[in-house]
Amino acid sequence: MAKKDIFNVPSLGECKIDSPLKMSSETGDLIVNYVNDNETILYNIDGKITEKETLESREKLMKAGPRKQIYFNPKHVHAGIVTCGGLCPGLNNVIRAIVRCLWYSYGVRRITGIKNGYKGFLPEYGYEPIELSPDIVDDIHKLGGTELGSARGGGDKVTEIVDSIERLNLNMLFTIGGDGTLRGARDIAEEIKKRGLNISIIGIPKTIDNDISFLEKSFGFETAVAKASEVVAAAHTEAHSVHNGIGLVKVMGRESGFIASHTAIAVHEANFVLIPEVKFDIHGENGLLEHLKARLKRRQHAVIIVAEGAGQGYLEAKNKETDASGNKKLQDVGIFLKEEISDYFKKEKMEVNIKYIDPSYIVRSAPADATDSFYCSRLGAHAVHAAMAGKTSTLISYLNNHYIYIPIDVAVSKRNYVDPEGNLWRDVLEATQQPFSMTNN
Repeated sequence: MAKKDIFNVPSLGECKIDSPLKMSSETGDLIVNYVNDNETILYNIDGKITEKETLESREKLMKAGPRKQIYFNPKHVHAGIVTCGGLCPGLNNVIRAIVRCLWYSYGVRRITGIKNGYKGFLPEYGYEPIELSPDIVDDIHKLGGTELGSARGGGDKVTEIVDSIERLNLNMLFTIGGDGTLRGARDIAEEIKKRGLNISIIGIPKTIDNDISFLEKSFGFETAVAKASEVVAAAHTEAHSVHNGIGLVKVMGRESGFIASHTAIAVHEANFVLIPEVKFDIHGENGLLEHLKARLKRRQHAVIIVAEGAGQGYLEAKNKETDASGNKKLQDVGIFLKEEISDYFKKEKMEVNIKYIDPSYIVRSAPADATDSFYCSRLGAHAVHAAMAGKTSTLISYLNNHYIYIPIDVAVSKRNYVDPEGNLWRDVLEATQQPFSMTNN
């Protein structure tokens, strides 16, 4: 169980301004309601209630939503929006939702888009911020990518970033990104607090890998699985149409194999799924290649899904560099596996036809599907409600069927992984019928 009280949401101070949103504080009047800070949900919904652990003693999460009293005067607000890291379906949807909620719900008229990630705050890059309004963002949700541009790195230059935030006279900043972006947002919020500034920093979780903790799913994940499913279906068609055809598809997933796992269950046409969380051997009696050979002898075709971070242990000697976000640069496990499979079957004097597909950039640059578009719209609106109520260093999350606030420091304290003993991986094994273990010890 998580440490008690770690879910306390940081706030800039007491809310004393009446919200311009004309909602209700009463139930039963058929008018949509405000949300109060004392409205919570339970974090841990599993387990037994005992004398030592009661419902009252369990950690509670603050519900997201519009407050009756807000911290900022909307007429004085200058809001900033920044997108960081790699592309992901739904970035434009979130930008659009934030702008429209600020503009139409709160009457905010000063909204600035920061160009090309955190680097847009740094004078040496020379990126000029842009003004945002509903007219500018109304149609961007139909497009992939991000209207603001994105970049990795720069988030460690916290002092310079906060200097720039002060020069721009921002009251709130919405940071849209993954683990590295959120760590940067947390550090920016800490520097702002040290300087005694009343600036709200709100994070919206963006990672196609779905690896942020205390979150049921990050936006863009549903679209990624849908696009990856199309590719795996195509790989199956290719493999099935030739003798001993092998379709090998690499999907994104640096440290967490959620896309690979969900895609396998969605399509039910993969025979092997390789993810970072589950060790596998390539050679040996119980290795991947022996099981692949048995599959081909039995059915004359096979499909393999591999997450980009799987099998990196075989490539560690080449794996020393990091990217601008501080992530370890990965070697191409897809190319590596293709070569290993080809060499193995040549030695076995068994003819195979391998089709290797890497759809990573096609998947992540796609526009959001309907499910993600819905999700992004709600995340963006809840981010605005949080900032207007003076919440800060806070992530907008969706957990246990509710939109909630999570302190960013808690959200980045650990990464979300596929549990090799959990029901998701169990269902992957049932869908693929691959062995429970492909190791030789």
